[in-house]
Amino acid sequence: MNYSLFISCAKGLEYLLEAELRLLGLQVNRVSPQGVFGEASHAVLYQLCLWSRLANRVQLVLFSGYAHEEKSLYQLCHQFPWQTVFGADKTLAIEFHGTSDNFRNTMFGGQVIKDAIVDHFRKLNGQRPSVDRDNPDIRIHAHLKNDTITVSLDLTGYSLHQRGYRTQTGEAPLKETLAAALLICANWPVLAKQGYSLHDPF
Repeated sequence: MNYSLFISCAKGLEYLLEAELRLLGLQVNRVSPQGVFGEASHAVLYQLCLWSRLANRVQLVLFSGYAHEEKSLYQLCHQFPWQTVFGADKTLAIEFHGTSDNFRNTMFGGQVIKDAIVDHFRKLNGQRPSVDRDNPDIRIHAHLKNDTITVSLDLTGYSLHQRGYRTQTGEAPLKETLAAALLICANWPVLAKQGYSLHDPF
């Protein structure tokens, strides 16, 4: 079984990311300025999360549909079987991207989706997940474009440049994903295999 994915990256790195993801096994469908759309098996999905040096986030696309205004967005999100993704005991956060004539505020769009999810669980078993904007168990991304909403599950929960080892930073730290892109553009992986040394003047 293959899963539909969207892998985001910093603007300008999308084609570098595409090449990297192809090597890791992603079947690329489309490249956009925000990242790469594609399909992957369960095993490749884990490989992408573990080994991508350029990706910001790996998102599992759950569903998409027409969402012209509040009611259609609510109904679309309310009818999705959220219990197949996570339980009511989890905390969640919604990240809403995009605007339209009826969704001029991303916080409003996120609130509608949150209400739909909470009401779905409450109707199902009388329980509801709580909201935790800072450190949620489940992070949901919603992208609105041309009255179509695409809702995805964040598979990593945080940006992949946060590798967990850095406890202190300088005044202007460079994101690890951007640093990796600079090294790839400089052909460093090939040079490193040839025994070259790297000097960082900064």
